[in-house]
Amino acid sequence: MKVYEALANAFAAEGTTDVFGMMGDANMHWMNALAERGVNLYEVRHEGSGLGMADGFARAAGRPGVLTATSGPGTAQLATSMIVAARARTPLIAFCGEVASGDESAVQYLDQRRFAAAIECEFVHVTRAEQAEEAVQRAFYIARTQSRPVMISAPIDVQLQEFDDAGPYTPSTELVRAPKLVPPADRLARAVEIIASSKRVVIVAGRGARSAGAGEQILALQRRTGAMLATTLQAKNWLCAESEYHVGIAGLFGSKLAMELLQEADCVVAVGASLNHYTIESGYLFPEAKYVQIDIAPHLVMGNGRVADCYLQADAVTALTDLTRALEVRGVQIEGFQTSDVRRRLSEPLIDPAEFQRRPGLLDPREAISILDAELPGEIGLVLGSGHQVDFGTMLFQRSREITSNYGMFGAIGQAPLITIGAVVADRKPMFVVEGDASFLMHLSEFETACRYRLPVLVVVMNDEGLGAEYHKARAKGLDPELAVIPTPELGAVARALGGGGATVRTPDELRAALAEYVRDPRPSVIDVRITRDVLSVPYRRIQYGEDV
Repeated sequence: MKVYEALANAFAAEGTTDVFGMMGDANMHWMNALAERGVNLYEVRHEGSGLGMADGFARAAGRPGVLTATSGPGTAQLATSMIVAARARTPLIAFCGEVASGDESAVQYLDQRRFAAAIECEFVHVTRAEQAEEAVQRAFYIARTQSRPVMISAPIDVQLQEFDDAGPYTPSTELVRAPKLVPPADRLARAVEIIASSKRVVIVAGRGARSAGAGEQILALQRRTGAMLATTLQAKNWLCAESEYHVGIAGLFGSKLAMELLQEADCVVAVGASLNHYTIESGYLFPEAKYVQIDIAPHLVMGNGRVADCYLQADAVTALTDLTRALEVRGVQIEGFQTSDVRRRLSEPLIDPAEFQRRPGLLDPREAISILDAELPGEIGLVLGSGHQVDFGTMLFQRSREITSNYGMFGAIGQAPLITIGAVVADRKPMFVVEGDASFLMHLSEFETACRYRLPVLVVVMNDEGLGAEYHKARAKGLDPELAVIPTPELGAVARALGGGGATVRTPDELRAALAEYVRDPRPSVIDVRITRDVLSVPYRRIQYGEDV
């Protein structure tokens, strides 16, 4: 057996079912061995795109995504997407070929160890044949236990050496033990005291709480404490269908009503949420509140530079169950926010349709979002990208559905369509992504990849024909916004040329018709929604002009 075959065997034993990447001299043997073992290979048009897809796969599947690139330039193409995945704390394995050991004169030579450090991923080097299995096991173990990307770098001469099979491979899953972290009794008692003495409790649920499946326990605590439920951006709309007292996102992307209600909090219980400066507005959002924070990390500093008044290092389900039980024993039952007046205010629409600003041939982006939310069934998941146009969807999508946000992950545009493709491969069901025109065009070639594999990805391009964020920032700073205007072709026609479905829409009825076509026949599709630049998103109005909206 060759080393590349041993490496492929180990990847298969780790549960690898799908790999994204591009073939080259230094990874083709390994890819061929994987294909022989029944692993699905998704050939992409750019190595960084393959990493973005593996990122989406990992987020959807809840296990490490796998990608591959050849030596040197292939590996160098991973930079932006790797940093995005690292900032998102996505478990990934990048199998990167490498030139022959020590051959620094090779055309494709790159010091891949130093490069890995620069792009914020762990590095595992296969320098000897006997290291093959250990390298894969170690890489997957790090990815699973530290939730981060890992690069396995394998010189081609080592890959072609003979491997002495010493026995059955032990996958990293056999080494991972995740005992439930039980909250210490003294800190649990402190949390009970803080909550019992409070009148206005807010529960902020984050991505960690959703990943832990702690929804039932959060709702039980909410009933006991009369709490208002809010989420971080990364857990947007989670539990909104299960709770009448759900105010949406806390922080910069929250509604004006959310800002008003959350200001009243005298106690914040954060579950699986880091409470960064976006979520708590650097401390301005909850000025009078005491904080109880539940997280599996040893400790977290909040976005206001402080630590919680009571920090419980524990898994969410166990901590919430113990906390609610202790409050029940104490006879604590708080009305809090759960009044008829608050429920009435929460039921009012976020935007009056009379405010929509249409222009000839252009939609108000807020109206476009409301149509998308109404016409696409809740079982169709959503990925949100980054940039000014995504702010509308981040705030205004209200339907309960699985939502992944890539906002703030290195501030890189263009990643969301790639993440969506990977998530569709993992879930095997339709999804849609809302992205801007510049972002979509950055990796346009990968829409052809979705078409080639017939993946039911719907790309909704909120098209203002320009760099929307820079357009509005330039106006706010007194610069020439027209420098950020970039005309685009009709992207619906481009999508059809690449083998998918496509439409360019300029009216509400045209948008509804295009969405109905996708729902009838989910296939790779692009809807080019032409929107006006006259509407500034709420977060930008807050940041650029200091408006309270």
